[in-house]
Amino acid sequence: MINVAIQGFKGSFHDIAAHHYFENEEVELSCYSTFEQVFNHVNENPDSVAMVAIENTIAGSLLHNYELLRDSGLTIVGEHKLRISHSIMCLTEDNWDDIKEVNSHPVALMQCREFLEKHGSYKVVEVADTAGAAQEISNKNLRGHAAICHHDVASIYGMKILQDGIETNKHNFTRFLVLANKEKAVELRNLDKTNKASLEFTLPHEEGSLSAILSILSFYKLNLTKIQSLPIIGKEWQYMFYIDLSYNSLTNYRQAINAISPLTQELNMLGEYINGRQSI
Repeated sequence: MINVAIQGFKGSFHDIAAHHYFENEEVELSCYSTFEQVFNHVNENPDSVAMVAIENTIAGSLLHNYELLRDSGLTIVGEHKLRISHSIMCLTEDNWDDIKEVNSHPVALMQCREFLEKHGSYKVVEVADTAGAAQEISNKNLRGHAAICHHDVASIYGMKILQDGIETNKHNFTRFLVLANKEKAVELRNLDKTNKASLEFTLPHEEGSLSAILSILSFYKLNLTKIQSLPIIGKEWQYMFYIDLSYNSLTNYRQAINAISPLTQELNMLGEYINGRQSI
């Protein structure tokens, strides 16, 4: 059994991603309302891991989670890319004509904007979690309320699905990171089989400093799959860079890291892992 800390309730997309990633293991969930609590759980329980969303193909990066990752000292040991499909559900005794209010996480509501525009009479209320919306409707027997969340939530909380696939964009994926402390990371991964890495670095505030890094990565034939900049607090117009790299040659990758290290002011390895698969 593996203990996985997530933000959200049972049936949330973090829960779905955790069970897909650890599909051959028994998963014990530790559910929290904030990502800060998730990171604290893993630091306080060294045999556990965290499943944390880091970016969505529509909503973009979760910048706060980059900050939490940097400050936590945890290591990325894997990733999973989950297709985000939303369903609208209600109490079993309700039907379409009974619905007056729709509850869900603000990102989920945004992703179902066209559906909600077609049902403009509904009052739309933002809540902290998709599955949590269904749980509250079920527990409090809220007649006339509907939740937008993952299809599987209906069976967990005894809800009735009114319609599946109400998301506007059918090519909607969220990328989740699997995080562990350094000791647990050794147990969970084989570095010789990795083909992806995440790095964080700062650069001198000089012309061409970033382009020099990118030229070296290109020379060693590394594929830059993501670059994200965040401002450095207290240093105006200076930035910290997060990059994801994929590689076919572990030797080329390590040589590239050695080559860029002298050009950075600070270089931190956030994790080396296997490029994650996609699931629905």
